[in-house]
Amino acid sequence: MKKIFILLMLGLAAVGCSSTKQASSSANLVELSGKLEEMGMTTFQYGTHKLVSGEKTYALKSKLDLNKYLNKNVKIKGAKVAGYPVENGPEFIDVTAVAE
Repeated sequence: MKKIFILLMLGLAAVGCSSTKQASSSANLVELSGKLEEMGMTTFQYGTHKLVSGEKTYALKSKLDLNKYLNKNVKIKGAKVAGYPVENGPEFIDVTAVAE
């Protein structure tokens, strides 16, 4: 009987942990618009491209080919990368979708 109780408690704990992770990751989702540019020389060491939105700049990475959108005004969807910004750099976004 103790074994069943322990297994039940472990199962409930696992379900609780996974729902917490989903809630925290959805808080990191972003939709931004601006001009997509090459990263160029920077004082920070992350990102392949940048999005300039008004006076704010975001560092970007993606599995998508962002070069297709160079120097164009775009809307992006993605998620903030945990642990950033660093070295007084911009927020770091992992881009999952781009639209012109």
